[in-house]
Amino acid sequence: MRVELSCRLVPDPLWELTAPLLPRFSARPQGGGTAPLAERAVFTAVVYVLVAGCPWRLLPDGFGVSPATAHRRFTAWSNSGLWDALARSAAAGLGPGPEADWVAAIVGAAELRCSAPG
Repeated sequence: MRVELSCRLVPDPLWELTAPLLPRFSARPQGGGTAPLAERAVFTAVVYVLVAGCPWRLLPDGFGVSPATAHRRFTAWSNSGLWDALARSAAAGLGPGPEADWVAAIVGAAELRCSAPG
């Protein structure tokens, strides 16, 4: 994925707000599996799907995240309350401006995705 796109989708101030809010995934007790992906890469892929409005299966390969992984993390993050926590954190930490508007767009898209049937 091009660095410019990644930085526009998840600029550093947004990532600094988001990273502490993400639930931690523990290692599988039986071991094995694949190496964990960088959380920022997965979050960026999820943000892309949310704001582009595309189906998970159309997530471009350039993100380095499979559609299944992006969807699985989105579901886990949604169930953990990430989007509400991110909205509260942004309101407290960003103040009014374009960054806050971008967070509101991401959170709004996530809420729509969560409430979509099927």
